[in-house]
Amino acid sequence: MWSRNSIAKIFPTLLLTLSFAFVDWHQEASAAETQFVLTVRGAEGRESRMGMAEIAKLPRVSVRAKDEKGKDAVWEGTTLHEVLRAAGVNFGEAIRGAALANYLLVEAADGYRVVFALPEVDPAFTDLTFLLADRRDGQPMDENEGKLRIVVPHEKRHARWVRRVVALSIRRP
Repeated sequence: MWSRNSIAKIFPTLLLTLSFAFVDWHQEASAAETQFVLTVRGAEGRESRMGMAEIAKLPRVSVRAKDEKGKDAVWEGTTLHEVLRAAGVNFGEAIRGAALANYLLVEAADGYRVVFALPEVDPAFTDLTFLLADRRDGQPMDENEGKLRIVVPHEKRHARWVRRVVALSIRRP
């Protein structure tokens, strides 16, 4: 049986141990959140890696669109164009001739993949928005959607609304 005196002697040590365990857990959780990296590969094979802090510094856009269940939401993030441009992909006059056939391959953590023609995401070719969203209705994405999600508000089907985006790659045919 524990006496009140023995508990009083052990309590500070136990409290200190639990405090260190909490700090370790909190640091691991924070590190896991900051460790997310989006890989962006250009057509020339150049690879860039962007963390959430770098992505958040790009010009922000918000759009209102219905999700796959028909629920209206406000999606916030940056455009695919801005992310690709920040990674060194050329747009505008650089997309001509053979480059018009280049495409963007979007890859998700679960292996899901979709394609966009490169001119589709270039504002020099279209006024449509292709959003790389990191917030929904003012909140960070939930675990199901992942850190980043493609939102294409003008499309009738949500097949290219990729959840848990981990890589963007420019490819040549």
